[in-house]
Amino acid sequence: MSLLQVPPGRRVAVIGDVGGHADALCAELARLGVPREGTGPLPPDLVVVQVGDLIHRGPDSAGVVALVDRHLQTDPDRWIQLVGNHEAFYLRRQQFSWPERVPRGTAATLRRWWSSGRMRPAVAIRTAVEDLLVSHAGLTRGFWQDVLGAPSDAAAAAAAINALARNNRRALFKPGTMLGWRHPDFGAGPIWAAAGSEVAASWSGHELPFSQVHGHSSAYGWQSGRWHLADDLRAAAVRDDDAKHVMINLPGGRLVGIDPGHAAVADRLWRSFELPGG
Repeated sequence: MSLLQVPPGRRVAVIGDVGGHADALCAELARLGVPREGTGPLPPDLVVVQVGDLIHRGPDSAGVVALVDRHLQTDPDRWIQLVGNHEAFYLRRQQFSWPERVPRGTAATLRRWWSSGRMRPAVAIRTAVEDLLVSHAGLTRGFWQDVLGAPSDAAAAAAAINALARNNRRALFKPGTMLGWRHPDFGAGPIWAAAGSEVAASWSGHELPFSQVHGHSSAYGWQSGRWHLADDLRAAAVRDDDAKHVMINLPGGRLVGIDPGHAAVADRLWRSFELPGG
């Protein structure tokens, strides 16, 4: 699935990076109306999109993956799982080092999702008022233009990104400054691009073809209290401290960053990004 259409009476919750915090994920699902403290079946009106980076940092990566696996099996059309760079750690040649490893069975589950198509790089969401592309890190203008061929709508962009998982993984996992590159790369890929210095900066002075939602990093450092944006983009940005969202309004659409920045301890204040149907 590359396009998710939201009919009247349904809602979509896009959940940011979880980082191994099963309790935090369960609490957010419970807030969204999932019974049994977030472990029960999804309510019939709810579709969940999770942007990847389910694992590492927190104390219970295995519990997070087991919970999501249950939802993927019981509600396969209403839990859309995207791949993040931390899942990719177990799917291909390792691009970075990490001090911890998930259990062998958990890694096998991630590989099963990937090989079966249950975990994908991107999805487009169509609501009554706008189309949005959802990916782990966001789509830079250079990648949109040079790798994808400048698609004009979010569904075509999502389909093109997902096709790279089959025919050009090197492009899909193209790193940027967050993987030790000295300078920002305005063509960094949708698994690795930095929110402020690569995704937002690459679209400065250009019109967005569609809106985007992403995790992976934030244009505002929730722990440092500093912006990672040039002045013109800073003037276009709105910060929601309670939800841990940053919205940058640009010509043609908006960039919505939803990484709450969980570290070894989950942030107490954060929410998913909710979109109504109709």
